[in-house]
Amino acid sequence: MTLRFEGTFTALVTPFKDDLTIDWNAFDKLVEAQIASGVQGIVPCGTTGESPALDHEEQLELVRRCVKIAKGKTIVLAGTGTNATRSTINASQAAARAGADALMVVVPYYNKPSQDGLRQHYLDVAAAVDKPIVVYNIPGRTGIDLTTDTLARICDKASNVVAVKEATCNVVRAQEIVRTIGSRISVLSGDDALTLAMIAVGARGVISVTSNLYPTEVTRTTRLALDGKFEDARREHLALCAVHETMFIEANPAPIKAALAHQGRMKDVVRGPLARITEGARSKVIAAMKSYEAR
Repeated sequence: MTLRFEGTFTALVTPFKDDLTIDWNAFDKLVEAQIASGVQGIVPCGTTGESPALDHEEQLELVRRCVKIAKGKTIVLAGTGTNATRSTINASQAAARAGADALMVVVPYYNKPSQDGLRQHYLDVAAAVDKPIVVYNIPGRTGIDLTTDTLARICDKASNVVAVKEATCNVVRAQEIVRTIGSRISVLSGDDALTLAMIAVGARGVISVTSNLYPTEVTRTTRLALDGKFEDARREHLALCAVHETMFIEANPAPIKAALAHQGRMKDVVRGPLARITEGARSKVIAAMKSYEAR
């Protein structure tokens, strides 16, 4: 399988039972539905997968099951980033051994390293694994922003850093990366509501939350935009916007889990310290779904 980091990648949720153990049956069905829909890749153990609440063996089993079900039909992009370089290397090597095609490494959180520290972190991880790496920049959660200049310096030295998930809620940042680094790296939107705008300035796709719920529809919208069919893409994107917005009405992934539970696909259960969304938020999520599906 040729690894092309463009199109729709789904940031998979991790379904839990009422006792907070992983619902493997629901997870397998979720992955199967994603592959059947034609997504470019699936992303276990990311933010949407509640990676901070998963233990090491759970994370590895999630990756193994994705690999087994995917059978090379779609890219398995495993989230392996932590806030320590050594543990990130260990997690990345373990995911690679489990069969992941590529690794998504979040900017180290809480520590607030310098830009030089971030650069060295990614160079050390890249040197330790023989897999493509997707940098994940989400300063709203990590407390630190990986600048375009630092990303360019990483790309200069680490050939296996191939893409960046930009979740800065900033189209200008995506534009800056494309202008500065060009085709050397693939920019992927980390915000469903901004995917169309980011593709318009050179991004190559999205790592999506909404595609857990509507994989075919998100995939179609992204592909239309990448093919330059912006009038059609805009129509599809605008129809989805209310759904995109409700997916972040409270802390991700609680809203998307509520939506999937409404469809009967899994329990509406998150691990602490997260909590189920409020009833007011739930009403808005369901209303957005009904409106979209009735269009």
